[in-house]
Amino acid sequence: MCGIAGMFAHRDNALAVDPERLIAVRDAMAARGPDGVGLWIDRDARVGLAHRRLSIIDLSDGGAQPMHDEAGRYSLVFNGEIYNYQALRAEMEAQGHRFASGSDTEVLLALFAAHGPAMLTRLRGMFAFAIWDARERRMTLARDPYGIKPLYYADAQGRIAFASQVKALIADPSISREPSPAGLTGFHLMGSVPEPFTIYRAIRAVPAGSWITVDARGVGEPVRYASVAQAIAEGRNGGTVDVAEALRDSVRHHMVADVEVGAFLSAGVDSGALVGLMRDCGAQRIRACTLAFPEFAGTPADEVPGAASVAALYGVEHHVRQISAEEFRGDLPAIFAAMDQPTIDGINSWFVSKATRELGLKVALSGLGGDELLAGYSTFRTIPQTRRVFGPVAHVPGAGSASRGLLKLLAPGLLARNPKLAGLLDLPRSWAGTYLLRRAVLLPFELDGAMDPGIAAQGLTELDPEGLIAATMTPDPGSANGRVAALESCNYMRNQLLRDSDWAGMAHSLEIRVPLVDFTLLQALAPILPGLTPGAGKAMLGNAPSTPLPDAILNKPKTGFGIPVTGWLKGATKDIRTRKSGREWSGEALARYFGDPARLAA
Repeated sequence: MCGIAGMFAHRDNALAVDPERLIAVRDAMAARGPDGVGLWIDRDARVGLAHRRLSIIDLSDGGAQPMHDEAGRYSLVFNGEIYNYQALRAEMEAQGHRFASGSDTEVLLALFAAHGPAMLTRLRGMFAFAIWDARERRMTLARDPYGIKPLYYADAQGRIAFASQVKALIADPSISREPSPAGLTGFHLMGSVPEPFTIYRAIRAVPAGSWITVDARGVGEPVRYASVAQAIAEGRNGGTVDVAEALRDSVRHHMVADVEVGAFLSAGVDSGALVGLMRDCGAQRIRACTLAFPEFAGTPADEVPGAASVAALYGVEHHVRQISAEEFRGDLPAIFAAMDQPTIDGINSWFVSKATRELGLKVALSGLGGDELLAGYSTFRTIPQTRRVFGPVAHVPGAGSASRGLLKLLAPGLLARNPKLAGLLDLPRSWAGTYLLRRAVLLPFELDGAMDPGIAAQGLTELDPEGLIAATMTPDPGSANGRVAALESCNYMRNQLLRDSDWAGMAHSLEIRVPLVDFTLLQALAPILPGLTPGAGKAMLGNAPSTPLPDAILNKPKTGFGIPVTGWLKGATKDIRTRKSGREWSGEALARYFGDPARLAA
């Protein structure tokens, strides 16, 4: 796990790469890679690559980056892990290739040299990388199928710059900080900035499951090589599935490391099952971390008793970390500084990453993704129901606006308590609209009350929220469960949960691995997805370890990974200074930001 950066002056009249600016971008990501730094600039200063290293596989200097092939044609910077690199390496060695290190980076470089972007479909892992081809004068940027690892770029005046973080790119003063109306609007709608937009107009995300080439002709259009929706669609007519073996296979691959691999442990099915599967896969020592909050003690929100029972079941070294309101307030400036883009979540990931790193661990497995993969969310029930009941009415011209007018006139109190009622008769006209109705913090017609109306109007036009959401469900997955799985995986999980895990984990130099967010696992389990009933998929997960999870965990009502942040902030008696927007925010304002953020102008 690392931070990568680079620049390429692809037009003849573009300014040469400035080493100081490239180093500034690289070192803005120091926490992502405390174990080493790298910098390479070609002789004519038209291209440069930079790297911050967190050593996980091949801890020697043999894994240092930027990495170059023997012929000097290809140069690579890479962030992430290739979990099947050993099998790929053995295959290439059988063909006569010789490797100088034990790193997955060298395998990735050799595969690209042999096959170009076609090799992307053979990689199992989480990754974002840039490869420079000196012969063709071409840069290739690529991201993993789910978009677990981030990669952002800005193209201005004939020079492209890229990095693992948005905030790193704006360390280059030549990159405009003009806000993006689409990004701001997307944040107010969904609580996170939807890809490919960012909070800055000049900066875009490389789309998940895609690669982009940059050469003398400029920045090419993204080429998609993998799609969650397509994997679900192609798998729906598959045969029988050994769910337990597919899950063990994913966990086995995600444990590949030259350092100890720990785990986040809550009282839920996902993390508990992963710990059991880690034991089945041969892990001798498992250290797991659980957060505890005094406010939750003795309530159903307290994760500690359930997590402790799971830890005892699997013989895990269980570490419980108490988090107080005072620690939260003390950490808040650092949280905002590390937060790469605005988000309403991530505080829990910040503290569990902090606590896990305090144990000396550099890698931890997280149960993120189980609900999206195995139909665990209530949305797998409510979205199809809403679409079925209200979809026909939503196709009636003017039904939505008429209903909003009547509600404002006849039941303003009811509308104030549940603003989403106003979208019930128009948004369910499509699956994307129904998803927006269910997941949005604010609906499009509410934005004028939370942000500048002109920016909101421009942002909605640029963003096209329903079109953006619909694209993540293309091609049609072919079943209600499949559609919701694609929607949740490629919107809420990608734009919020995965991104929050990345910035919060890397702020503490901790690599968070997500075995339930694995494209190979998705392809293996896709045949069972259409027929899953509520709870069945999570029961399969809980029963996958050789020693299944106890019924008390399997039948525990879903509470999520909670944190008492709103109560903490509402009790603040003085302003808390943060680095967000360079201003002081009151406790009440911050409580609204994290509890109902789009009510507060960003």
